[in-house]
Amino acid sequence: MRSIIIAFACGIGLLQLQGNLPGADVIGALAALALLGLFLVVRREHWAFRLLALFCCVLLGFVWAGWRAQQRLADQLPIAWEVKDIQVTGVIAALPQRFERGERFEFDVESVHTKGGVVPGRIMLSWYHAWDELDGSREGIEVSAASEAGEAREARAIHPGERWRFTVRLKRPHGTANPHGFDYEAWLLERNIRATGTIRLRGEARRLDAFVPSPGYAVERLRDIIRSRFLAAMPDAPYLGILIALTVGDQRSIPNEQWTVFNRTGVTHLMSISGLHVTMVAALFAALVNWLWRRSERLTLYLPSQKAVVVAGWLAAFAYSLLAGFEVPAQRTLYMLSVVALALWSGRNLGVSRTLLLALLVVLLLDPWAVLATGFWLSFGAVALLLLVGTARIGEVPGWNATLARWGVAQWAVTLGSMPLLLLFFHQFSLVSPLANALAIPFVSFIITPLALSFAVLPWMPLLHLDHWLLSHLMVWLEWLADWPMWQQAALPLWVTLVAVAGIVWLLLPRGFPARWLGLCLLMPALFWPPPRPGIGEAWVDVLDVGQGLAVVVRTTGHTLLYDTGPLYSANSNAGQRIVLPYLRASGVGQLDTLIVSHRDKDHAGGVAAVREAVPIARLLTSMSMLGGEPCIAGQSWEWDGVHFFILHPVSTDYQINSRKTNNMSCVLRIASAEGSVLLTADIEADDERTLIARSPSLLPSDVLLAPHHGSSNASTPEFIAAVGARDVIFSAGYRNPFKHPRPEVLERYSTNRQWRTDRDGAVRIVLGESTEVSAWRKERQRYWQLQ
Repeated sequence: MRSIIIAFACGIGLLQLQGNLPGADVIGALAALALLGLFLVVRREHWAFRLLALFCCVLLGFVWAGWRAQQRLADQLPIAWEVKDIQVTGVIAALPQRFERGERFEFDVESVHTKGGVVPGRIMLSWYHAWDELDGSREGIEVSAASEAGEAREARAIHPGERWRFTVRLKRPHGTANPHGFDYEAWLLERNIRATGTIRLRGEARRLDAFVPSPGYAVERLRDIIRSRFLAAMPDAPYLGILIALTVGDQRSIPNEQWTVFNRTGVTHLMSISGLHVTMVAALFAALVNWLWRRSERLTLYLPSQKAVVVAGWLAAFAYSLLAGFEVPAQRTLYMLSVVALALWSGRNLGVSRTLLLALLVVLLLDPWAVLATGFWLSFGAVALLLLVGTARIGEVPGWNATLARWGVAQWAVTLGSMPLLLLFFHQFSLVSPLANALAIPFVSFIITPLALSFAVLPWMPLLHLDHWLLSHLMVWLEWLADWPMWQQAALPLWVTLVAVAGIVWLLLPRGFPARWLGLCLLMPALFWPPPRPGIGEAWVDVLDVGQGLAVVVRTTGHTLLYDTGPLYSANSNAGQRIVLPYLRASGVGQLDTLIVSHRDKDHAGGVAAVREAVPIARLLTSMSMLGGEPCIAGQSWEWDGVHFFILHPVSTDYQINSRKTNNMSCVLRIASAEGSVLLTADIEADDERTLIARSPSLLPSDVLLAPHHGSSNASTPEFIAAVGARDVIFSAGYRNPFKHPRPEVLERYSTNRQWRTDRDGAVRIVLGESTEVSAWRKERQRYWQLQ
């Protein structure tokens, strides 16, 4: 049975690696082939037949995942209806997530009132209540919003279970696509959200019913009530967001600076309703029921306490999972506990490995996309490690000493064992994680979370005040630990991670096993794997996909330059934090030799604060005087490892003209190796292009051109395009951005060039080596759920 489940899981994982989804006829043929194969090998014991059976199970997993994917992808928004006004009626399906100027929520569409309109069954909508200049780079926000409409919407509150009629503009699922980056499209697919969009500020927005009866909507309304209760009780408490997240799963309540503390101390898993919390709540409730049940002779005669405990624990886990919004991590834990509960109820001892694999089977049958989630691997890996070490090292000796020893062994196993996966997924791990978790796990799981849940059930203010007071003391400890360094490592090849996992298993073998220290040798490659770098005279230029904005990473043999830092998405989110820094970390970049911030626009400078705070910067060049550093001035040049860099614009006199637009002050950079060159132009416009042609005609010709101003119609003049003479042109633009960049007439001007677009192709890499090569991330790592 174990090998069959593993083979089935491998088939599901194989499907998720496909660039294109097999057709219905192929899925049907493979299903028939697998079933026929299993029929032929049934009850045959020869090893060849067993291998054939495993192959058939792989095919069944592939078929199951493919069939589920076909069903889910069939419910999609037609391209013709993207970014068009559509009137829909439906129900607020989940707890709204509030941000600085609005809410974001899942919406179950019941009917479409626009003639011919086709809308998926579940969509995600953002309702922006206000507009200001900081949002100019955000996709999907409407610049024409009237202030009166915004103020009116701010006064309206939405709640789960309400039926509304909205006028919306939708887009198909789309996210930024970068190496080592978060796959937003896969995340939406797993949650069956098949379109995203915004509510039109000038359109209809009318509440039709206060509540639509449904068990799911009732649970979401309860979560909303509990969150409101917390906010009303202690609105200004600094750590209230953590208590809300631990109670109803609203992680957006936690400020970014607190997430930074949790990340640096390795306790992030504790601040969301994960498998650990669900399991602990189930265990606490089961212990309480066991204590009460044994005190009633009638109850024990009616049902043995062992079975009552199983039912109580499962019901507590189910209730807490629902209260947490039934998010994917909680679902996985509930399915695992369900398998364990059924085994205990039936009185059968399945063994720990069978129980774990049966839970894996249930998870993958219900959610074939779970293998795409980092939490899936971390949670199952942690459980497997705990089962590996068990209590064999300490025995069943009673007493506090043995209990503490078992706790220490478990902490050591999980901390050490999760290291390869943390390096694989996040390229870093916290050196103080064992210290932080040793105190935080029991404190949060057995004190903080139960007290928060108690206040949710019994809103007695002293409970909440006590809980927040205890949490504040824990935060002091974590904030002190957060100042300690983290281990950072460039992205690892898969085989290095597998070798490290083997080393972990070797190290955690039972005491007495010979040469366990050899496991440390298998860990060394993962800890000290050198990041790849270009050779002498070569450069790698990566135009990152940051949406409507720009960020370019340039690497030579021994130096790194960052040209712009991407847009500001919101007051709490920017491309520097979400995209640029993770990419630098995965690339093994510990410091920037030069940061160039081309000009002041938020779509280019929105992430500069996050980058400057996180990465040492040797030199800053910019046209923004408020940043300090050196002004970028035409004529500046330098050479790194055989690669030459030239600043072509602006000139020194431009800084003395107060009327110059920020776009006209853009720092223009040319990168040239012996075999190729790239021209980075930021947001220069037509007048600046003509000035460059007149001032530096010999420096303009380049193999690759980053299109000025994202493909705006006020740039990319025919004269400039001819003067550069590039073979390839790259447009850095957001998908369906409100400015419609790149403009159709501009694309026509570049009709003889090979065109690359970050909204379509994801991150674009330029290799200046023996020849100039350009490649796109989406084409190199195509997946079936991505827009084709």
